[in-house]
Amino acid sequence: MELDAFMALAGPAVTSAAAAYGGTVLIRAEEAAADATVGLGQRIIASVWRRRDTQQRTELEACLDDATRPGDDDALGAVRHQIRRALRSDPELLAELAALLPAGEPQGTTRVEASGAGSVAVNGSIHGPVTTNVTTTPVSPTAAPGGAE
Repeated sequence: MELDAFMALAGPAVTSAAAAYGGTVLIRAEEAAADATVGLGQRIIASVWRRRDTQQRTELEACLDDATRPGDDDALGAVRHQIRRALRSDPELLAELAALLPAGEPQGTTRVEASGAGSVAVNGSIHGPVTTNVTTTPVSPTAAPGGAE
């Protein structure tokens, strides 16, 4: 699995675990995590932590402690950066952790596809007219079917 694909799938779990527990995510029992996403993030963070040296562990713990501040997206990004950095240098760990992830699209993503001239793909609602770059010939409301008059 590619590192970016792994981070897209694992990022929400890591972020949830870091925000919920901070540095204590490394010592909390797995069964204490009621939410499956937090539990997955907890396992990922703990696996990365075990494979780091003392200085790297200290850096990860500091990022995790900062991540408990509500609304601090920068701190959560720092946790993801620490995980990414660890996995970039340890492809074996990346493969091990990728096996923990559910198959499919990253969490929170929706795939919408349109094909054919004038097609419009929408994920949600449209209120108002939709214009495409397709040129059509208007049909006269009085024209007979099949072009016969």
